[in-house]
Amino acid sequence: MTAEQPHPRRLDDTEMDTWLPVIRFVQLLPQVLDRTLKDEVGLNHARYAILVTLAGRGEGAVTMTELARIAGLSRSRLSHALDSLEERGWVERASCGADKRTLSAALTPAGREMLRTAAPVHVEQVRELVLDPLTAEEREQLGAILGKLLPGVTAAL
Repeated sequence: MTAEQPHPRRLDDTEMDTWLPVIRFVQLLPQVLDRTLKDEVGLNHARYAILVTLAGRGEGAVTMTELARIAGLSRSRLSHALDSLEERGWVERASCGADKRTLSAALTPAGREMLRTAAPVHVEQVRELVLDPLTAEEREQLGAILGKLLPGVTAAL
């Protein structure tokens, strides 16, 4: 390596100009979404994501392993969140069929009602902070870029 060559583990100025806003955005967006949901409906963003994931399954239940993967939470963090959701009557946990060691979770009617209350708050903020500032072409590009990046991040979990 010569004196002019940057260290292979160091980002050059152009890479840093791309990377730093990414870091800032991924750190701040969940905080803003979380604060707004808490203020407006008393629900944090992680728990909202769990309710949305369960609602996406219709009346079906989702195993804890699958829910943790989809929601992007560790098993212990998921368990804590589900305890809270279950105490509020929004989620039910049950054993999966013949394998009593495997648990699943399903949304209750009260959970669906909470989701109906929280969703407009969340959607409005997602539009305001992420979608509306972009043109249709930029939204398409963002989706394509994230589609390329997500598999690597998901595989690293």
